[in-house]
Amino acid sequence: MKLSDFLCTIVFFAQIGIGSLGNSFILLLYIFIFLSSHSRRSIDSIFINLALANLKVLLSKGIPQTMFYLGLKNFLEPVECKLIQYLHNLSRSISLSTTCLLSGFQVIIISPSNYKWSKLKVQAKKYIVYSCLFCWCFHLLIYFTMLGIMHNSRFMSNNTRWWNLGYCSIASPNSFNASFHILVFSLPDVICIAFMIWASAYLVFLLRSHHQQVQHIHHLHISPRTFPEIKATHGILLLVCTYVSFYSIDSILTFSAFQFGKYDSFLLPTAQFMAACFPTICPFLLMSYDSQLHRYHQHLR
Repeated sequence: MKLSDFLCTIVFFAQIGIGSLGNSFILLLYIFIFLSSHSRRSIDSIFINLALANLKVLLSKGIPQTMFYLGLKNFLEPVECKLIQYLHNLSRSISLSTTCLLSGFQVIIISPSNYKWSKLKVQAKKYIVYSCLFCWCFHLLIYFTMLGIMHNSRFMSNNTRWWNLGYCSIASPNSFNASFHILVFSLPDVICIAFMIWASAYLVFLLRSHHQQVQHIHHLHISPRTFPEIKATHGILLLVCTYVSFYSIDSILTFSAFQFGKYDSFLLPTAQFMAACFPTICPFLLMSYDSQLHRYHQHLR
């Protein structure tokens, strides 16, 4: 085994192990809180959805990629290759849309009462679960069409173009318009990214306004950072910034690798590392900023 492959194996194995344990822990803890708590929070269903999507992102791509670096190359059958890619893209988009939903929900929650759309606070809490279900149904249908255009490299001919992932290869007809495909499947993600950037900017504006309004109570030694909603907003802002950063780098590297049309020993491993960074970090960010989750964690200890 090459030194680079050995290092990649260690890195991917660490990401899968740490990320899977972290997401599994908060997934079970949020489910326990959601089922046992008398004061259920609507936002907990978003966190459950996010943890589940992140767990699927790590397992769907991390396990076959680690096996590839251990020496197993093109070991997946055609159906398995399609299924792995389908699950990864589906989970990745659901993770993105759930993070987008989380930022939008937080904007509504902390909006002052004098804002017109603050009336959505009560209604937003009622439709959180339905919004999460819509994310799953929408992306299930969108990426289902991908299964019809993906083929395995074992059935390639001169009229097909292939993309080597290492553990399997995906091919499409030369007549297939790759630019149109990328535009169609990336458009919902681009809209989510744009909305999260706007929501983050608006949250920063609200936090700054709030800070100016509470300056007169500083003599009481009360810091705005101690307020649960403000602390949660800081955590969500950090989540959004982290996701946008890793997603952008991953998308650029993945697109570059696709343009080359062959396995690249630098682009694809780097893109896969970036894609797994957010699912690995996310549960620990939630544990740091969610006061309710922190209380239950301390109680279990």
